[in-house]
Amino acid sequence: MRMILTMLAVGGAAYALSRKLGGRSSHGNAAFAGNQPRQSHDDVRDSGPAAMRDSPGRKWTGVDEASDQSFPASDPPGNY
Repeated sequence: MRMILTMLAVGGAAYALSRKLGGRSSHGNAAFAGNQPRQSHDDVRDSGPAAMRDSPGRKWTGVDEASDQSFPASDPPGNY
């Protein structure tokens, strides 16, 4: 029982410390470039590879652009 209480206390202290320090990782949101908004969990970044934090790693095609512009809509783009 004592071990469980100790683990709960340590976990609670770690949670409180992480909340006090901001709770965000130093890397920020992986989908967002540095100039994109990051106010809350439901922000939407601009489309295209320039708005991404990390390079896509390959040539960006028209299909990639159309798909990125349609996100988070449920309907796929119809131009490919």
